[in-house]
Amino acid sequence: MAKKGNNPLRFTDPFYKTQYGRSHMSKQHFLKGTLILTCAGMLTKLIGFFYRIFLSHTIGAQGLGLSQLLMPVQTLVMALSTTGIQTAISRLAAAEFAVGKPDKARDKFITGTISAFLLSCSISAILYLNADFFAVQILKEPRTMSLIRLLSFNFPLSSLHSCINSYSFAQQKAEIPSSIQLLEQIVRVGISYLLFLIFLSEGKEITPVIVVGGALAGECAAVISSLLCVGHHFQIHHYSPFLLKNFIPDLKDLFRMSVPLTLNRVLLTLLGSIEAVLLPQQLRAFGMNSAEALSVYGIFTGMAMPLILFPSAITNSASVMLMPSIAELQALGYKKRIRYVTSKASLYCLLLGIGCWFLFFFFGKLLGIFLFKSPTAGNYIHILSFICPFLYLNVTLSSILNGLGKPGICLIHNAAGQCIRISFVLLTVPRIGIRGYLYGILISESVLSALHLKALLFSRHP
Repeated sequence: MAKKGNNPLRFTDPFYKTQYGRSHMSKQHFLKGTLILTCAGMLTKLIGFFYRIFLSHTIGAQGLGLSQLLMPVQTLVMALSTTGIQTAISRLAAAEFAVGKPDKARDKFITGTISAFLLSCSISAILYLNADFFAVQILKEPRTMSLIRLLSFNFPLSSLHSCINSYSFAQQKAEIPSSIQLLEQIVRVGISYLLFLIFLSEGKEITPVIVVGGALAGECAAVISSLLCVGHHFQIHHYSPFLLKNFIPDLKDLFRMSVPLTLNRVLLTLLGSIEAVLLPQQLRAFGMNSAEALSVYGIFTGMAMPLILFPSAITNSASVMLMPSIAELQALGYKKRIRYVTSKASLYCLLLGIGCWFLFFFFGKLLGIFLFKSPTAGNYIHILSFICPFLYLNVTLSSILNGLGKPGICLIHNAAGQCIRISFVLLTVPRIGIRGYLYGILISESVLSALHLKALLFSRHP
């Protein structure tokens, strides 16, 4: 076994991490990874933010609404095929690295990636062949049928990309996922703009197909670069993915952890899908016609929420690094360190949320008019400002609970929050319009924060 100080791989391997004799969860590695992810996330969100402005001016609020209707389908397919497995890869591989067994970590990564890829291929085929059913019967919008067929090609690619990212995060290496994330966004926006120019030159109507086409191109770029990096990594370590030693035991370990996580994501996605489908219908019950309801939905999901979520690049980056790091600390028995990290991370996220509340509360209306030329978007941003402290805190607390091996608790809490939102959609939106939904989001996020904090304060681990 190579010694820590003399390992030549550190200079050539993009996945290299001082795996031998190391003390995990060092503050330096955590802060470095968080900083890298934050910078990449901010750049990605900044590009995406101007991309949203571009789309709002090209496909309009209705087009944004149509493209956003696809999000529940996309999230559900990823939840069924990949989300639980990629989280399990990150946690289990991190634990293997923590005890000095890198080959076992790689075996778990390959096993999980194969499983996620095969599942995503199967589900994508079902989605493609039944696109008319999902468009008409589920989304209640026939215009999404062609978009669903094109979107179905994304999922196998996304499963590979996501699992490779999780393996990298298990080693607390953020450089590769960050670079790939940025590359994916640049390709996505570039191809969408190219499609816009092609449609414009041919006199065709500009539709949300430019959004889905750009997303597919971005995934292709992400997968190619990810496979090149992990292939180079395996070559340096003389590791062959075709010589798995414990495929069945590793598969059992992965599914033992991924099944609760998958059920968590599937249930939340189903509830979120119900919410997304019900909201335009309840807006029509409030008195809007179909076009007005879809426009309001597009303004909310395509303009107001992306701006509210923009600062979450910081909390998302911290949570991505936290989950495998907490798992490593738990494997090594460092309970006091877990408590310290939990308290500090929660405090910083809360302070960020309070700062963002101040910004969006006092300047949200101006930002809506300046950025989107939409007073309606400004009003939504102003109201949504109150969720910032809870929203950013919940991302971190959920990551910590998953790192401690408590996906069941997260499931119960998130389901409770989602049910609150659906209740507000059903009961208040027909009476007071979209404001009822905004109030429901605020109450659900605050309840979720309280439940997460209670679970951590009374947890036996640590």
